[in-house]
Amino acid sequence: MPAENATGPKVDFHQGTVRIFGVSDDFIVKVLPDIPFVWDRREACFRTDAMFADAIWMAFSKSLAGNVQWCVGRDVGADDFGPLSIADRRKTKLRSDQVDAVTAFEDGGGRGLVVMPTGTGKTVVALELMIRHQCSTLVVVPVRDLMYQWHEKILQSTGIDAGLIGDGVHRVSPISVTTYDSAAIHMPRLGDRFRMVVFDEVHHLAGPWRSDAARMSIAKYRLGLTATLPGDSERVELLHHLIGPTLYHQTITEAAGRSLAEYSVHRIAVHLTDDEQRRYRELSMQIQKFVSDQKDIDPSFKWDDTYTLSAATKKDPGRARDAVRAMRAFQMKRKIEEHADAKMRTLEDLFRLHCDESVIVFTGSNVMARKISTRFLVPCLLSHCGKKERRQWLQGFAEGRYRVLVANRVLDEGVDLPEVKTAIVLGGLSSQRQAIQRLGRVLRKGSGRRLAKLYEVVVDDTREVTRSRDRRRNEAYRGKS
Repeated sequence: MPAENATGPKVDFHQGTVRIFGVSDDFIVKVLPDIPFVWDRREACFRTDAMFADAIWMAFSKSLAGNVQWCVGRDVGADDFGPLSIADRRKTKLRSDQVDAVTAFEDGGGRGLVVMPTGTGKTVVALELMIRHQCSTLVVVPVRDLMYQWHEKILQSTGIDAGLIGDGVHRVSPISVTTYDSAAIHMPRLGDRFRMVVFDEVHHLAGPWRSDAARMSIAKYRLGLTATLPGDSERVELLHHLIGPTLYHQTITEAAGRSLAEYSVHRIAVHLTDDEQRRYRELSMQIQKFVSDQKDIDPSFKWDDTYTLSAATKKDPGRARDAVRAMRAFQMKRKIEEHADAKMRTLEDLFRLHCDESVIVFTGSNVMARKISTRFLVPCLLSHCGKKERRQWLQGFAEGRYRVLVANRVLDEGVDLPEVKTAIVLGGLSSQRQAIQRLGRVLRKGSGRRLAKLYEVVVDDTREVTRSRDRRRNEAYRGKS
């Protein structure tokens, strides 16, 4: 059992954790009862995640009155880079809802989630807090495009050339921007260097590996930004544990007509051709027969078990072969839904209807995005496009040189777009988050008072109808369709 050190405990940061030397079990139980420590017999110390550093400092301040050798930087919450002076070069004032979000974060102790729809200025809220706190800050984003976008906004708002950690760059500065993957990799070495951490699109943090980016940081101030919280209560609970409670929550319906444009949603049902319908029914019957046969063998069988069964080539090659055929049939059904001839005809009609406007087209796959791009000779933006190509398409779209921009998922969240009032959805997941993110692409209020429109083209009498209903269960779609 460890004994207490007569000169007082020593606390330091090590590889994303906080270590405490020179205290006993009784001391931990008495002074730090709510922090999950483990005893590290290799180094004779107690160890816990770095995220508890501020709580440890507060507890020590009350019980030991400063008799602590604190080696986490110079002080918990003190800046490893020294005091900062962040200038305010912004020319616009915060709206009332943005002020409410900032106030909620301040009143909530500087730790928590801010949920605001796409286009309402979550970045503005984060920049305001950075300027107010005048401290070292790390901004964590999901993709490289957003990293450079944040870098540019920080430069415009404060004049600071922020550091970049990711995309082959490793330049650490008092104000830095990184991606979730890079943060999880480098936080064991950088976790004690930032007093504030901002997680943009914070729902990405709830994964088993990316969450380490929050666990390994001592940051006292923690801000999570998102347009939609995860639908899974366990993931929301994890975010509350890592960042803090939901401090401010604004919905699209609350923002519509105020900070966002008024909008309407138009669902267009199209039909398969006779040949498409015949092939679709044949594939459906093939899948139904497979499921029926498997239930005869195992009454508890579910479609999700097909993927596991298809890999059992040695244990049961016959069933594995049937599973592979059923999966191919399922993929062929999705392909028929996605590439239905009626979708292309409807898309052409919508292009004619909005020929004088900028239009975003969202698809369910890269293949469909390319098909539209080649048929209508419009730019196609995919996740694997190079940085130069993306900048070229987005800049041309913003300047009006391209009236249409087609994308699969790369524009679903985060990337800033010019004022667009028309979006067409030709396919996608059943995710409500994706539906809200895509709707948010056309809701920026802009200078005019034009009504934003979202068209959703769905093949009737197919599984697309079910996925569409699942997407539109969010209150943002109620009363707008």
